[in-house]
Amino acid sequence: MDRKRSCTLCGGAVIMLLLLGHMTRALEVPLDLPQPPTITHQSPKDYIIDPRENIIIHCEAKGKPHPSFSWTRNGTHFDVEKDSKVIMKPNSGTLVIDISGEKAEAYEGVYQCIARNDHGSAMTNNIVIRQSRSPLWSKEKIEPITVQRGMSLVLQCRPPAGLPPPIIFWMDNNFQRLPQNSRVSQALNGDLYFSNVLMEDTRNDYICYARFPHTQTIQQKQPITVNVLDIEAMNDTVLAAFLNGSDFWGDSPSGERAPTFMNPPGTHSTTMVLKGDTLQLECIADGLPTPDISWSKVNGDLPSSRFSFHSFQKTLKITEVTEADGGDYLCLAKNRLGSNQHIITVVVRAAPFWISAPQNLILAPKESGMLTCRAEGNPKPTVTWSVNGIPIENSHKDPSRKVENGNIILSDVQTGSSSVYQCNASNEYGYLLANAFVSVLAEPPRVLTPPNHVYSVVTNSRALLDCASFGSPLPKITWFKVNQSIVDSDSFIIHKNNTLEINVARPLNSGKYTCIASNSLGNKENHVYLEVKEATRIIRQPEYKVVQRNSMAVFECKVKHDESLFPSMIWLKDNMELPDDTRFEVGSDSLTIHDVREDDEGNYTCIRNTTLDQDSASAMLTVVEQPDPPTDLELTDQRERSVRLTWTPGDENNSPIQLFLIQYEDSLHEPGVWVNMTEVSGTSTTAHLELSPYVYYSFRVLALNEVGLSKPSASSRQYRTNPARPDMNPANVEVIGTSPDSMTITWRELSGLESNGPGLQYKVSWRHKDLDQQWTSLTLANVSQYVVPGTPTFAPYEVTVQAVNDYGSGPRPEVVLGYSGEDLPTVAPENVRVSAQNGTMAEVLWDAVPLSTVRGRLNGYKVSYWKMRSLHKEDLDPVKPQELIFHGSEPEGLLIDLHPYSQYTLNIRTFNGKGDGPASSNHIFETPEGVPGPPADIKIQNLNLDSLVVNWVPPVEYNGHLTGYLLKYQPINTTDELGPLKELLLPANETSVTLENLKHSTHYKFYLNAMTIKGSGPTVTKEGFTMVDEALIRHPAVEAGKAPPAGRMFGSVNSSVEEDRAVISWEYFGPDRNVYVEYVVDNSKEPWKTEFVNGTRTYQIKGLKPGVSYRVRVVAKDHSDTTVHSTEEMLITVPAMTSKQVDIATQGWFIGLMCAIALLILVLLIVCFIKRNKGGKYPVKEKEDAHQDPEIQPMKEDDGTFGEYSDTEDHKPLKGSRTPSNGTVKKDDSDDSLVDYGEGGDGQFNEDGSFIGQYSGKKEKDTAEGNESSEAPSPVNAMNSFV
Repeated sequence: MDRKRSCTLCGGAVIMLLLLGHMTRALEVPLDLPQPPTITHQSPKDYIIDPRENIIIHCEAKGKPHPSFSWTRNGTHFDVEKDSKVIMKPNSGTLVIDISGEKAEAYEGVYQCIARNDHGSAMTNNIVIRQSRSPLWSKEKIEPITVQRGMSLVLQCRPPAGLPPPIIFWMDNNFQRLPQNSRVSQALNGDLYFSNVLMEDTRNDYICYARFPHTQTIQQKQPITVNVLDIEAMNDTVLAAFLNGSDFWGDSPSGERAPTFMNPPGTHSTTMVLKGDTLQLECIADGLPTPDISWSKVNGDLPSSRFSFHSFQKTLKITEVTEADGGDYLCLAKNRLGSNQHIITVVVRAAPFWISAPQNLILAPKESGMLTCRAEGNPKPTVTWSVNGIPIENSHKDPSRKVENGNIILSDVQTGSSSVYQCNASNEYGYLLANAFVSVLAEPPRVLTPPNHVYSVVTNSRALLDCASFGSPLPKITWFKVNQSIVDSDSFIIHKNNTLEINVARPLNSGKYTCIASNSLGNKENHVYLEVKEATRIIRQPEYKVVQRNSMAVFECKVKHDESLFPSMIWLKDNMELPDDTRFEVGSDSLTIHDVREDDEGNYTCIRNTTLDQDSASAMLTVVEQPDPPTDLELTDQRERSVRLTWTPGDENNSPIQLFLIQYEDSLHEPGVWVNMTEVSGTSTTAHLELSPYVYYSFRVLALNEVGLSKPSASSRQYRTNPARPDMNPANVEVIGTSPDSMTITWRELSGLESNGPGLQYKVSWRHKDLDQQWTSLTLANVSQYVVPGTPTFAPYEVTVQAVNDYGSGPRPEVVLGYSGEDLPTVAPENVRVSAQNGTMAEVLWDAVPLSTVRGRLNGYKVSYWKMRSLHKEDLDPVKPQELIFHGSEPEGLLIDLHPYSQYTLNIRTFNGKGDGPASSNHIFETPEGVPGPPADIKIQNLNLDSLVVNWVPPVEYNGHLTGYLLKYQPINTTDELGPLKELLLPANETSVTLENLKHSTHYKFYLNAMTIKGSGPTVTKEGFTMVDEALIRHPAVEAGKAPPAGRMFGSVNSSVEEDRAVISWEYFGPDRNVYVEYVVDNSKEPWKTEFVNGTRTYQIKGLKPGVSYRVRVVAKDHSDTTVHSTEEMLITVPAMTSKQVDIATQGWFIGLMCAIALLILVLLIVCFIKRNKGGKYPVKEKEDAHQDPEIQPMKEDDGTFGEYSDTEDHKPLKGSRTPSNGTVKKDDSDDSLVDYGEGGDGQFNEDGSFIGQYSGKKEKDTAEGNESSEAPSPVNAMNSFV
């Protein structure tokens, strides 16, 4: 609505130049203002009606006053009232024609609606009414068609002409669509084309159907019979009989041939299409084999994204045709015998289309303007103008109007010259008709956007603040924010419709915005508000899921959003709603799919919506399961000891097959038992299998993927192998000596698969290795061991076990060496010697026993030893013997973990597989001294300000003679740093020491070790501190003769309680740095509240609740925040507050204030009455009669304001007056207020209709709107100087 103002100048050329910048776009005039008619709704130009329903021709218009309507039919006036079948709707031009009992044809024609009022006439398009038609197919006899195999064929449909044209399709007697493909297809005209016929095309029910969409009726053509002959396979007699009474297609041989075009024929054709329509080009060719069709544009490319192929590439479709789509298109038909091409020239024409349609024009008196009407088309359209439906050349002459270059130029317009202009652009392909009114009126600005409207956007989005306005002359719009004018910049854009755009809204852009509409008749301001909120973002998106069938899938969708917005959540599956299934559970931030099925697979999208924005995220769900079992097992390449197995893999079920497992069943030896045989890769479908003799094989295959194994396939047919002698002997042959006079030979029996034939037995052979004896043999069956009796003790034997069946013996067996049974050793080790290495370890040595006395395999020696006593003190409890085993034949070993300074006893014996031999005589040895154990305990006691007493308990384990104690100590400062270390050597018979001359009020760390001649033992540590110097404590000294209790740091504790606080005081004898006051409500489970006292002896607890009891204590804590000292808990009760409320009604100041307010209200009522009686120049009744509007009331019921009854000379808006709630000022309503009858003061009504304001000749500031107590000066004041 932006428009430049111009002065009225003389000279048409000068006016033309000035008005080029004064053109405006369409305006919306408030309906409370006088205006010419505007067509708001009309029926389409080409209106096809259903003869079974009433005819409704729409014509709706608006205007002030409301327009009246009339119609023309076929160019002449249509008197609606004279036709009882025609009704015009009230307050509307819409016609309803009742055609019951009438023929719809009687009302066919060209209709046009005219809407009139005092300011002009608007017209609809010419509406052509035509009845839809669905005529019957004409009766005809269709002879059977006989065609030679391989020839082309066309079955014509030729439906009756309908309105609109029917939809064609081919079906059979069973109402099934006939199959179509690249060989057989339906053309655009409905005919059925065969590029070549096959024997299977013979049938007697080729039926063409036509469906008429408006009446929803279907008409059927008579069935067509097609007989396809293979002439080369028929003799003349049969052929003549077959062709009798039928049409025959095909005079030439039916062999293979290059393509030729059936439709369109020839090599070139031309078609015309209108701009904006859809172009369909068709090429159908015959040929054998069936030709392939391809398309291209000569000297150009096909329009991307607007073209598509249909009917098996035979149809090229281009949508929304443009002039650039004109030209030559090449259709190429090709088979292996050759190719052929057809060129279609496309000519693009255009019905008229708007370049610049005329727009409504609002002019103030004396202003100038221009109506433009520019249209294009092919051919170029003719443009004509009419005024109120009358050709402009036949209308009354208007000196302020002239036509130049197809434009209407208006200059120095006068009140009462409003009109509606019609522009008609037409050519042979159609027409355009547009209405544009020129309304001449003078109107102060009004803002149509509702006041105080709140716009909400999210951060970084675009914000659009509206300031829709109206006025004549057209108002100029200015935007402000916090009294700062807003102009076009990188951040702000002011559009032509005065909308303020903020490109990227930030939180700092939030706030109040003011737009001011100004013209020569006044100003009007409006406030709007912008809220910039946090954008909605999905912070935890759903992730790609691969789940097994029947398991559960969970998609997360957690969102971050502005706290004032409440996002909803929508889940979609493949961009569709979720299935209506209880398995889909939508949570607050997730989607759970229970018992997942195969059809749950797809793309899941989470959409989080708020009223301002949305965010979405998607993830795929892949459902996997075990593969389907393989099928079609076959055995090939069958040989004596091998066979090849092949199979067909089953469905992978979305998880690649990793391997195939082949199993077999031996129905001869283990029927029903399937054994894993081999594995092959998941890409294989065959396996070469090695077989064993004398087995009845059946095979099956299982597939494995990440989910697991498939079910087994069906078993293959049985494959039997012939018997043979064994290929192997029993494995795991062993010789075990079970007793001193026998040995047991064991082996693993062969399985039925390994037996290779019937009659399986085992030949067991043995002989003494050292005596050069002959082999002793024995044949056994169905056993896995044999006991050889009468063998010498632990003698070496050679043993073999060989498999034998009815077809021969197995391979030469391997010889296994073993021994007969063992017996217990007979001799104990002698010459035992012990050498102590230190207090905890000793070396023991002995002489080895003769091997002949071992009577078996020497496994080693066992040393048993035990502690007899300590050399320092008597042991009260006996010590259990310990045993060390030394494997092998070495006669020595080490004893570890001995006790120092102790006496031990040991003995030694040999052992073999049978057991232990006799023990040697006991040998006694002693261990030397070692370092002692740690002192058992250490305690630190305060003696006085600079002395400490260290007490300790000797170690439990002396491990020798104690030589003394080593005591070390050092101070610790407030930051836990260690001071210099001091050492003291103390005698062994002392267990305490007094340390003097220490620093007062200081922590010390002590280290104590016991010592022997071997050195110091482990260290024990302890911390202590010297007593606090009372002279340094900032509180009263302890009474004379009174000392703090031993081991306690706190003395007496006192308290005093006030309204909401308590004062606690105490005595404390420790360091000041870690003292706290703790308190908690009595009988509550709340945690204790802790407050640091910062070295004082008195502390005030604030914020206590009146009438509540508290438990209080004072504590001291160490460096790890652990309580080390505490006072007893003390119970205090805060007194309840006394009531201080006073009856305000009895206060003198309140009574005086109420009297003053009452007096002020009385004065205001008197002033209002006086102002009201002074009045204007005209009575209220005369003003109401002048408006002639029954809706005008002296006082509005909606906002309580009085109507405006000022002099007609005063049209300026009231400064400081309130804007109505809808943001507009209606001219037809009463707009007067008491301000008009005052002396220029501001005025305003409150919500109950009473008047408040200033009444003086002095100009005051505008009052603030809403409930605000104060506000920055209105930008209106800043604009007054520019009006």
